[in-house]
Order: sequence, then C-alpha cells, then structure tokens
Amino acid sequence: MRITRLALALLLVAGTGSACAETLLIQAGRLLDRPERAPREAATLLLRDGVVAEVRDGHHGPEAFGVPEARVIDLRDRFVLPGLIDSHVHLTSDKGGVAAQLSSVQDSPPDVALEAAMNARKTLAAGFTTVRNLGDDDAVVRALRDAVAAGKVPGPRILTANSSISATAGHADPTLGFRMDMHEALARDGNVCNGADDCRRAVRRQIAAGADVIKMTITGGVNSRIGAGLGVQMFEDEARAVVETSRLYGKKVAVHAHGDDGIQLALRLGVDSIEHGTLMSEESIALFKRSGAFYVPTLSTVNGYIERLEANPGAYTGEVLAKIQWRIGITGKSLERAVPAGVKIAFGTDAGVSLHGRNADEFELMVKHGMSPAQAIHAATRNAAELLGLADRIGALEPGMAADLIAVDGDPLRDVTALKQVALVMQGGKVFAPGE
Repeated sequence: MRITRLALALLLVAGTGSACAETLLIQAGRLLDRPERAPREAATLLLRDGVVAEVRDGHHGPEAFGVPEARVIDLRDRFVLPGLIDSHVHLTSDKGGVAAQLSSVQDSPPDVALEAAMNARKTLAAGFTTVRNLGDDDAVVRALRDAVAAGKVPGPRILTANSSISATAGHADPTLGFRMDMHEALARDGNVCNGADDCRRAVRRQIAAGADVIKMTITGGVNSRIGAGLGVQMFEDEARAVVETSRLYGKKVAVHAHGDDGIQLALRLGVDSIEHGTLMSEESIALFKRSGAFYVPTLSTVNGYIERLEANPGAYTGEVLAKIQWRIGITGKSLERAVPAGVKIAFGTDAGVSLHGRNADEFELMVKHGMSPAQAIHAATRNAAELLGLADRIGALEPGMAADLIAVDGDPLRDVTALKQVALVMQGGKVFAPGE
C-alpha cells in the first residue's frame, strides 16, 4: 500500500505520542502533593501519560496498582513537591546595563533565540517547570513556547507576553538611550503607544503575534535609560484602554509598577498582578485586598545588580546606576508589609535581570523579608498557578493534574535553601536530563 506524505506525517505524530505514553510510579520519602497542607510521609504517585492518576500513602510497587508494566522511580530518600513556577522571567537575555543595550542592536533574532533556548534549559534544570515570560522582542519566546510544547526542545512550559506595552519614553520604549535617527528601526514591535486608541492598537498587535498575557509598564523602571523617575508614566485613559482591550480578548494583564501612584492606578483598573511593587502604601494594600490581584515581588533583581557591579563597576552608568542603588536599599520593604496584610503573593524573579538558573535564590529573599518557607513554596506553586490561569493543571500533585514535580534532599519547609539543589526534575511525566 502506498503511503502518502500526509499519511506518513500522521503516523509519525501518532508514533511520537505512543512513545511518550508511559506508566510510572514515584516512591517519595515525603510528598508535598497539596502545598496548602502538611506533607505526607512515605507516599507513592501513579503517573499515566504525563498526568497524575493516583496518590497513595506508603511505598507500593506496580502490582499494588495493577500496573505490572510500570517503571518505578525510587525517591524514598528525597522530598518530592510540585514543579515550581516563576511568574516573571525574561528568557531572551542574561545581560544587563550597557551590555544589554549593545546586545539589543548587535544580536540578531537567531542569536536571541538560541540564548533563550539555553536559558530555558537552565530554568528547567533548576526545577521550574512553568514560567511566564514578561517581555521580549521579535516574538522569539513565542516560537520557543511552541517548540517546547511540541517536544522539539527542552524547557519549561511557557506563557509569553511578547513585547511589553509602554508609552513613549516609558520603561519598555526600545528607543531609550539611542540617538534619534535609530528610533524608527528600533520601534519595530509596535508596543509603544500614546493615547487610548493607540494603546488599543498596541495590545491587539501583541495578541496578533500570539501573546498569552499582556504586560503593561505603567511606571518608570530601574533599568530605563532615562532620568524620569519611577512614578506613573501612562495616563489613566491609556492604561484603561490596555486593560479593557486585553479583557476583550480574554487576556490577563501583568503590570510593571514601582511607584505607589502607578500601583494604585493599575489596581483600580482591575489588573491581575503587580510586578515589583517597590513602593506600596496602606491604600495600595487595601486595593490589593479589594481587587484580589497578586503581588509578584521580584526580589532577585538585587542579586543580579550586585553581582554584575562586583564583576564590572561600569556595568551600569548614570541614572540607571542611581536607581539601582536605591532599589538595592529598599528591596523587600513592600513584601514585609504585604504578607501580614494577607495580600496574595505569587513567585517571580525577573530572571534576565537576575541570572537564569538561579531562580530559587528568590525563596531565600522571600523568607528573609517576612514569608515562611511554606508560604514561599505556596507562592511558587498554588498561587502562581492561579495567577497564570492554570490552577487546574499545575501547582499541585493531585489526580488529573500534570506530572510536573521535583525532588530535593532535605526538607524545604524547614530550610528553603534546599530548593537550590534539585535532584530530579520531571515535566509532564518526562524526567529532564540536563545533558540530553
């Protein structure tokens, strides 16, 4: 029988799917299957086709589940918990300051794509099985998202915002710091807008390019190459247009905001998360509670700043260096106020400003600034999954949810730094081997 090209393609797809279909048993020394509860002691998970099928107390073999074909992964000496979620990354770069500015005009999209793929591998190896990428150029991460989902390259599950929506001279304006005659070429992503109608266009542009979520930079930023402060830099009608257009297309809105005026404006408009939130008043906290929005602290940025400056005192210059010094001194103060007030916290690092693969450093900073290890883990599992709109798929290890899990030595509920050394990473039922 002659097989057509289409039939051959369908057979290959079917073959790939059957090859991935596997029944596994995970025997865990301790299991944090539901991060809002105390961990189980000895436990066994049954995984079928990349999904959790059953969880039992005690260590059991294949015969106990009636699956003699199952492969057993022995983690009886380790602590097992859901795969971690980073709600704020930038996979396209590990550079900062002057180096990042130069790379934005020197690196081609293929260069950037390869670096993003490398950073995705580092992130997955660190135990982060899902990330939300909040800003990149040329829709590079959108392509990486699709390649990871198709099993073509290893990496975490990705939700991407494409390019961040910004006003002219706002934090995500790609022309900042460059001479005027280069601005037209640099503004190729159509993410900069002025006036409500133009901001609607900018949002639609990112959605047309495949964005899962919309990122809006409502205030100035630490890395913005402009001495315009960290207060609000969008008019209310512009910000409202971004939110309303995003909602029209069923997209969540993440908002970069440092200044309290920008935090309050965004929360009044009903956004889903505030990123950074460096200056937070009692009124802002009340608005968080009223709206149900999440706070994503991104404390790890200070690690990136300090390490780059130690390696190269000229890594940051001028107004950027002044803002960095301010940010280092004030980091964590808002989290210290938000936690006892009951604001919902979701884990996010701003990796790319901090170093990829070092995402778990954020846990130590969260605990330093007022969270218990259990609260920090909950922020990186249940809360982050809710923020991303994926709470029915990830963030816990319950029947019907994705088999995303990690194993560590020690007890991260006692010492959260145990999450910096991950012994095993599994995503969708497949063990990730960093050398593959």
